[in-house]
Amino acid sequence: MKGWNGRILRVDLTKGMAAAEEYSKDFAKRFVGGRGFAVKLLWDELAPGVDPLSPANMLIFATGPLTGHVIPNSGKMVVAAKSPLTGGYGDGNLGSWASVNLRKAGLDAIVVTGRSEKPVYLHVENDEYTINDASDLWGLDSFQAEAKLKEKHGRAAGVLLIGPSGENLCRVSTVVSQEGRAGGRPGMGAVMGSKNLKAVVIRGTKALSAHDIDELNRLGKEGFDVILEKQNYKWWKRQGTMAILEWCQEAETLPTHNFREGVFDEADAINGYSMENATVKQKGCPNCNMTCGNVVLNVDGAESELDYENVAMLGSNIGIGDLKQIATLNRMCDELGLDTIGAGACIAFAMEASEKGLIDHKISWSDYEGSKTLLEDLAYMRGLGATLGLGTTAAAEKIGGGASDFTIQVKGLECSAYDCHLCPGMALSFGTSPIGAHHKDAWVISWEISSGTRTEYNPEKADKVIEFQRIRGGMFESLVTCRFPWIELGFELDHYPVYFKAATGVETSLDELWELGDRIYALIRAFWVREYGDAWGRLMDYPPKRWFDEPTTQGSLAGSSLDREKYDGLLQAYYDKRGWDDRGIPTKATMKKLALSSEAAELAKHVELR
Repeated sequence: MKGWNGRILRVDLTKGMAAAEEYSKDFAKRFVGGRGFAVKLLWDELAPGVDPLSPANMLIFATGPLTGHVIPNSGKMVVAAKSPLTGGYGDGNLGSWASVNLRKAGLDAIVVTGRSEKPVYLHVENDEYTINDASDLWGLDSFQAEAKLKEKHGRAAGVLLIGPSGENLCRVSTVVSQEGRAGGRPGMGAVMGSKNLKAVVIRGTKALSAHDIDELNRLGKEGFDVILEKQNYKWWKRQGTMAILEWCQEAETLPTHNFREGVFDEADAINGYSMENATVKQKGCPNCNMTCGNVVLNVDGAESELDYENVAMLGSNIGIGDLKQIATLNRMCDELGLDTIGAGACIAFAMEASEKGLIDHKISWSDYEGSKTLLEDLAYMRGLGATLGLGTTAAAEKIGGGASDFTIQVKGLECSAYDCHLCPGMALSFGTSPIGAHHKDAWVISWEISSGTRTEYNPEKADKVIEFQRIRGGMFESLVTCRFPWIELGFELDHYPVYFKAATGVETSLDELWELGDRIYALIRAFWVREYGDAWGRLMDYPPKRWFDEPTTQGSLAGSSLDREKYDGLLQAYYDKRGWDDRGIPTKATMKKLALSSEAAELAKHVELR
């Protein structure tokens, strides 16, 4: 196969074995790579009901046929597993030189099972695979451990690793790389820690396979040039995702005080302009000429890479309006291996629980020192952190007293930084995200507000959510490349079928890539339903209770809230358009149409399939 390496590295840590195996052309054709590979492997090989933190769970690192080629923003990979935070399918993507090195080592994915008796790290050097002792790395933060590994294996090696939070099985821990890049919000770091796997170090020097490498390189260079000429390029280079903060404040969607409000009094002190004035350098992923990592100095003078999500969740959402303090909290998360979104949500939840007298731990809004302490406690699962480290859903169940009413999550995954009291389309996006409440798959909030339909619950919003899911969560997550050139600069989607043909020799169209997205989403949904069985229902696709029952009290849109009955109608429109039944389960006809008949037969063993 051209374009694909055609090999997956299988690692069994219980047996201490690692060997590469080939996969079929049919597997590549039907699922392409990245998220597609991950969900198919989990569906086929993971027994239903497996404890996500048991040796049986599978930790998957997967690239796609475009990963690593010199085309715009191709330095991405997907990390996936059954989630210990949600109990369903979990994944995330991150940009890292590990992605490029994996492909140049002649592999498309790594699948890790089992559990080592002692801490280890996996080392991949082209066709050599070794499992090495990591006792001297265990307990180190991610920055320290990566520095030691690069000192040993060279600066060119790609490193994926966990911090103390993953080691201690905190459910809001991620896989991190390159001092600030992270992926796997639904607890992928905890899965890695449960296997006593501290790191994966990859060095590849082989030439990448392609159907027409000269044409692909020509197209890639052309694509980079096109990006440089895009109207918004210079603005993007100035602020990156941080430009969103000012926009969210103006649109009254900036999460404030655990998503009670959509406006923050100190927003100007932490917005993109404030970040611009503090930026000391920029960082980006491999093969990217629109770097989005803006680095500022924190309270201690150390570097911290900021973007919108971490500033909003560790800033306005917990009441902190000092950019240097936010940068300190952000760097702590990166060092400890904590998801900045999940960690910010946990702190905000704790602040509200403390305010309501539901916990003995005292922490108030804007408590910077208290937030630092709580981040440490989260990572080491001690004190209140041991409860919060299970995620806000489980924490609320333990705390009681109505705490579940102010968990801001869907399916157990904490919402990323967009308040949706008056954004039903974005609420639907959170509700139907394949991993729980995350913006990555369908960021429709900008379209929803700019289209003038913010207060409407029309079926067009379901169409837009599905359109974005097909593009962002289907095509980009399987090829695997970054969505930013398209969504932020308007880089035309027509480039990607052309890149795909030059890489693989396979003629495809955007419509066929949308069908791929539908196939992936149907199988992810089937995975969730198989895990939950009769406990599954449409309420799993509902946004947080607060957005329905507790209207905002500040700003020009004070009094805003979602309408539960109208949301349910919008959700049904989404199901109808996807060919899913009123429980949100793909029908037999839909599964057959998407070439998932055998998967449908398996799903029918666990739930009635209509």
